Amino acid sequence: MLAPISWRTPPRHYGPWEWVVSMLTEGLVRRGVDVTLYATGDSLTGAKLRSVAPRPWSEDDELEPKVWECLHIAMAFEEAASYQLIHNNFDFLPLSYSGLVETPVLTTIHGFSSPRILPVYRKYNGKGHYVAISEADRSPELDYAATIHHGIPVEKYTYRDNPDDYLLFFGRIHHDKGTYESIRLAKQVGMPLVIAGIIQDQVYFDRYVAPYIDNDQVRYIGPVGPEGKAEVLGKGRALLHLINFDEPFGLSVAEAMACGTPVIAFNRGSMPELIKDGVTGYLVEDLDQACASIFRMDELRREDCRRHVENNFTVELMVDRYIRVYESIIK
Repeated sequence: MLAPISWRTPPRHYGPWEWVVSMLTEGLVRRGVDVTLYATGDSLTGAKLRSVAPRPWSEDDELEPKVWECLHIAMAFEEAASYQLIHNNFDFLPLSYSGLVETPVLTTIHGFSSPRILPVYRKYNGKGHYVAISEADRSPELDYAATIHHGIPVEKYTYRDNPDDYLLFFGRIHHDKGTYESIRLAKQVGMPLVIAGIIQDQVYFDRYVAPYIDNDQVRYIGPVGPEGKAEVLGKGRALLHLINFDEPFGLSVAEAMACGTPVIAFNRGSMPELIKDGVTGYLVEDLDQACASIFRMDELRREDCRRHVENNFTVELMVDRYIRVYESIIK
């Protein structure tokens, strides 16, 4: 299992790819699968841990990302003969090593950062094996072994039937995620907004977010780690997911619904695959529709949100689906 090394596996606060890798790895270990995890040296796992980078490069300015990423990937492929399968969760770079080994390589494509990375995926299409994390994120130029939605440990998310009266933005603070749009909506409907997440774009934060933080109607509480997620998500009246890009999945959407919190999202990317419109939230086309949906929140039942996640987005379901893909490749 090849994880990224930008963050620890599992991450301390932010690190969605590393978090998914951790959930999948530990789920496989519980099933008795012999897994070796290639991750940072401080990672926590029940699998065998192999590492070359002592710490995540995002947490240590002394580590040059490309140097440690190259060493990290090279170590896994130099030891490829020891494994029946390499599961790559590191994006496109490991594909350039895959032709040098006989061990089959499965790559989960966690989204396309840019169309400019497609040439690598095209080159190894048919030689390797690809999994998409949503139907919306499939490229028509590539062949896929399966689409497998992410799973979350639902049991760790406390269901709350009586939320507080605030709206929530939960995610990296960046134009793509629609932090400013969430502020505009909260201002328009006159409800408090809690903003949680890392500042990924400081210029965006300074210009579009910071001027509105008054610690009254708009509060910024910083990144929230695994221990505090369920409380922040569960107490929200609704999660606002007013994205400005075609999001490949959206872990916070599933996490919020697991707590019983419905989601108001722009109808883009994978959102129709995660949200049942009118049942677990509302899919909207613009801010006016988003504002109108706030006043329809009483039409939704929070228990339906929880049940939807239990039926579709659990770690167990994710592990089942990956095991089927692994078996088909190895056979």
